[in-house]
Amino acid sequence: MSLTVLVDYESGNLHSAEKAFQRMATETGAGRVIVSSRPEDVARADRIVLPGDGAFPACRRALGSHGGLFDAIDEAVTRRARPFFGICIGMQMLADRGLEYEPTPGFGWIGGQVEHIAPADPSFKVPHMGWNDLVIDHPHPVLAGIATGDHAYFVHSYHFRVADPAHRLAHVDYAGEVTAIVGKGTIFGTQFHPEKSSATGLRIIANFLTWAP
Repeated sequence: MSLTVLVDYESGNLHSAEKAFQRMATETGAGRVIVSSRPEDVARADRIVLPGDGAFPACRRALGSHGGLFDAIDEAVTRRARPFFGICIGMQMLADRGLEYEPTPGFGWIGGQVEHIAPADPSFKVPHMGWNDLVIDHPHPVLAGIATGDHAYFVHSYHFRVADPAHRLAHVDYAGEVTAIVGKGTIFGTQFHPEKSSATGLRIIANFLTWAP
């Protein structure tokens, strides 16, 4: 039976994400979904989900402080090509570095850096908060059934500026383009929380759980 592991490194409330992933796994027949902080569970996972709430430096330190956890994720994703889904800060940490509070190294799995959102119109407040329409830049299996105009719920002040435009799968307009979804190979990530993004988010979760790259 396929196993999806939501990584728990004490950087966010995983309850709603766990329920959403378990619901869609049941609906799609995608196997088991568990929440774990154990490297051995990550090592045997068929799919890995890395959420993250708060600030980039704090999340990066927290993940590094769980002995062997990041090494297990890195081994599974970069060496064994296990499908990976980063959510919010979990997506931002895919970058080379983040600039929130202080320059902080990321995983370096997708080139680019995480920068403060800078709307061209000063009436657009930061953080970027609320529902916004996705603009699909590139097709992707995890975006099957998702179209430009579908909306997702955002709460963030920083976004991922990718080095290669091919790795930005979708953006939103917030007095300028703000990265919403990134992807490269078996790696996928959303700036928004799919479990809080209604039908759009649930469709993305279902697609990820049945994705066979």
